[in-house]
Amino acid sequence: MSHSNPATQPATWRIVLAAIFDFLTAFLVLGYIIASIFGGRTEDGFRLNGLPALLLFVLIAAYFILFNRFLGGTLWKRILRARRP
Repeated sequence: MSHSNPATQPATWRIVLAAIFDFLTAFLVLGYIIASIFGGRTEDGFRLNGLPALLLFVLIAAYFILFNRFLGGTLWKRILRARRP
């Protein structure tokens, strides 16, 4: 059984902060795009209900899955160097 060297693992705070920033970034960017397509933009930003809101959360989940599995980490994991070796 091999154990990873703790020195090569990213700090927990980096992983948590990257996850928070990734969610906020994906929510705001994808939400604005979906709201623009489906007519949900408001003076203060956007409002999504029903199918557009469901689509947003599906795309956020896809963002995390696809970036982590196929692209080696999400945007903020790369910026904060929070990827596991």
